Amino acid sequence: MAVNDGTTPTRPPEHDSAAALPFEPHDTGALYVTGEHIAVPGEASLATGPLGRTIVRLAVPAVASMLLMTIFSSVDAYWVGTRIGSAGLAAVTAAVFWIWLVVSIAEMVSVGLTAVAARRRGEGRPVEASRVAGDALLLTIALGIAVAVVGHAILPWLFALMETPPDVTALAERYLGTYLAGAPLIFGFFVVDATFRAAGDTRTPFLLLSTSVAATLVLDPVLILGLVGAPALGIRGAAIATLSTRAIVFAIGLVLLHRRGMLRFGAPRRRAILAILRVGLPTATTGVAFSLIYVVITRIATPFGTPALAALGIGHRVESWLFMVGVGVAAAVAAIVGQSLGAGDTERAERAGWISVGYVSLFGIVIFASQLLFAPRMAGLFTNDPLVIAEGAHYLRIAAWSQLLITAEIVLEGALGGAGATLPPMITSTTITALRIPLALFGVTRWGTSGLWWTISLTAVGRAVAMMALWRWGRWKRRSV
Repeated sequence: MAVNDGTTPTRPPEHDSAAALPFEPHDTGALYVTGEHIAVPGEASLATGPLGRTIVRLAVPAVASMLLMTIFSSVDAYWVGTRIGSAGLAAVTAAVFWIWLVVSIAEMVSVGLTAVAARRRGEGRPVEASRVAGDALLLTIALGIAVAVVGHAILPWLFALMETPPDVTALAERYLGTYLAGAPLIFGFFVVDATFRAAGDTRTPFLLLSTSVAATLVLDPVLILGLVGAPALGIRGAAIATLSTRAIVFAIGLVLLHRRGMLRFGAPRRRAILAILRVGLPTATTGVAFSLIYVVITRIATPFGTPALAALGIGHRVESWLFMVGVGVAAAVAAIVGQSLGAGDTERAERAGWISVGYVSLFGIVIFASQLLFAPRMAGLFTNDPLVIAEGAHYLRIAAWSQLLITAEIVLEGALGGAGATLPPMITSTTITALRIPLALFGVTRWGTSGLWWTISLTAVGRAVAMMALWRWGRWKRRSV
């Protein structure tokens, strides 16, 4: 619905339920004309109404979507770690850091689109928001193709740079090479997801991801192990399972956006694309820098053997549960901040950030306690190797302390992105993350892997404190997009 600016009537909130029903007969994508604006079915105003309730309404489906991805990631790690072995788990870990770099490029368009489209909707201009989404989709598909081509050309060099063992390298190249082939599909789904979220619809992305994850959970063991007559593709099967199901939901998402009038194409507009890139580029730079720094961290861990590399992967799998809660809430608060600023309500935007931090901090306390008390059991979910379990538990106990604050970093970075203020977080986050390299080099010479794990944990806390300071500073309130 169009944002109520005092002159434009809005549709009753009960119509919002249509957003959660992908193929209902009444969901034809028709446009409702309201005064001088056009309201699109499935669209929700985030600049009005009780703030706490609005955050929960948006955050619950968004968090559920992210947790679905975490479930898949954990199950994927289980099949790889228990059937292919510790070398397979280490290979996926090494490949994931390059995947983070790829995803960071996709997020450049996603974050920029969320900020710009949400701002246009907050201004009561949903048709312009739909055109921006069309420009973003064309841009991201082009970027996805470029990443696939370049990635395959330099694939052997990527793992030579990390100095991974030969058996790990061979498996990692198969996994990452397959994933890169589907980069345009991955990139495209990011835009579909961001378009729905910018309109205040987090339920449709949840349904799409539910479909994708459910199908992938079935395909994963089938393609890895060669069940029910399928070829046994090993680690390559894990990547194919992800890509094939993501392609299906990407296509469904495009159909839904088109039917609801939320995606409009035309000649690519330079101004819209530059607006998206201006907001999204700092976020992408942060992600790329983070990935490259972790490539170095992986290289620092390599001399300690496959157990250390596998433990690093286990740590990220376990931490991803809390991380994804933060990402889901961040996606919700970004849309709220964007629409609130578009409507001129900076006070509501600021409160949305702090309230969201309060919500997610409760989850941080639970994960903190769980990692301290049940670290060996958590590590044992992904491997049968006693050396990997011991090192993984060691990592989890040290990393537990950072779980108390990392959700604040994730949520407020998302909120700043929704405001279009992505450059200060980039500079701050990248600087603190880059400190991991000298600190880790110093730490491992004194305390072995303990020095490396403490470096990761303490710098994560530092980033969270810095992000809270940026939000409190308030310069983001004056950002225009």
